[in-house]
Amino acid sequence: MKTPPPATAVSPAAKKPLYKSLFFQILVAVVLGIAIGYLWPDLGSALRPLGDGFIQLIKMIIAPLIFLVIVTGISAVGDVKAVGRVGVKALIYFTAATLFALAFGLVVANIVQPGAGLNIDPATLSADAVNAKTTAAPPKDAGQFLLGIIPTSVVGAFASNSLLQVLCFAVFFGAAIVVVGRAKCKPVIDLMETTLELFFKIMAWVMRVAPVGAFGAMAFIIGQYGLSSLGTYALLIAACYGSALVFIALLFVVAWVYPRVPLWQFIKYTREEFLLALGTASTESVLPRIMTKLTNAGCSRATTGLVVPTGYSFNLDGAALYLSISLLFLAQAFGHNLDLGQQLAALGILMLTSKGMAGVPGSAFLALSATAGALGIFPVAGVALLLGADRLMDSMRVVVNLLGNCVATFVVSKWEGQFDREAMLAAFSGENTTPGVSETPAESSVAALTTPRLTSDTYSA
Repeated sequence: MKTPPPATAVSPAAKKPLYKSLFFQILVAVVLGIAIGYLWPDLGSALRPLGDGFIQLIKMIIAPLIFLVIVTGISAVGDVKAVGRVGVKALIYFTAATLFALAFGLVVANIVQPGAGLNIDPATLSADAVNAKTTAAPPKDAGQFLLGIIPTSVVGAFASNSLLQVLCFAVFFGAAIVVVGRAKCKPVIDLMETTLELFFKIMAWVMRVAPVGAFGAMAFIIGQYGLSSLGTYALLIAACYGSALVFIALLFVVAWVYPRVPLWQFIKYTREEFLLALGTASTESVLPRIMTKLTNAGCSRATTGLVVPTGYSFNLDGAALYLSISLLFLAQAFGHNLDLGQQLAALGILMLTSKGMAGVPGSAFLALSATAGALGIFPVAGVALLLGADRLMDSMRVVVNLLGNCVATFVVSKWEGQFDREAMLAAFSGENTTPGVSETPAESSVAALTTPRLTSDTYSA
């Protein structure tokens, strides 16, 4: 790793020309992609490989990067019990946030009634379209889901990019280093630190083509699905986006009340990552960079490494809003008004079916199909009604999912006493800082957890 500058060295980030800004480049690429997709739909649809290629480049480094971040973070903590506490606190927060998002979505759908009056005939629908969108089946029960977290092969977990399985192995590996002793394992830790820096350099190279990926992905979405679906699903789209705005406002309150994070400044600090996620319709495309930004913003590397990848499967707030609103939309479209008992049952089923399916093609359709089958109120084939609107919801889901996981990281870091607010404010103001020598044991602990901090040099080109 690079030798950190002196603790007193604080320098503002140099101003770059606008055209060199990644945010500006991605913004231009997204606008051009929308224009191409709208004016020449066939050409826009043909540009899909550009977006898919960029996502695959990101996926190439995600699994080893998460493994290295978690292992080096746990070895810095030096306390296996502390790692366990972080995991438990993260799961408590995730469960509460997901439950609230699902319940809030049901409330919105009951008020707006987005599917009322459609009177869809089930005989006119076919399940073939839904089957074509999905390539896997949701876990049948909680036991099967938990077993799926444990890798049958470490190599297989990395090869299949199964983030939960990689995380499981990384926790065991990091805990083993702590038990054996950091001093004895120093050669391994040094190798991992160096390898981690190499992966961030690769990420910097990949990010240079981010505008190309955003351009291709946006051109494909508009060219393939068009804007004509806006009218057909206007009320459903309005309900989803309206509930997302209210939920984001609540995240602002949570972030400020507990960890005292000015979320607007954080969004400004991470605007490139949010715009890229919007352009590619994928939070996966920014996972490595958002983890780096959170680490630089005062969250310990161990907490960030545990919370963000786990939240990718357990804390999909945007998807939870969409699922609960869409479920009632479908029930209303078939002329069914679910009573309170049925809605509570649906809430419990969605809590199970919505977990652990990040990165699974057609995951929303899988969760809704499983819920529809369990409730037996409307045919599973009815989920096909959402095919025309699903891609139009990507922006809502991506922003809320990503922002929800960032807030979760700040909350858990503060809860565990691993949050450096001064480092956060310095990062928001564009300064590069390194933790200095603290006066108290508690402050020394926080400094140890956040050292070595990943500076902007690590991930910038």
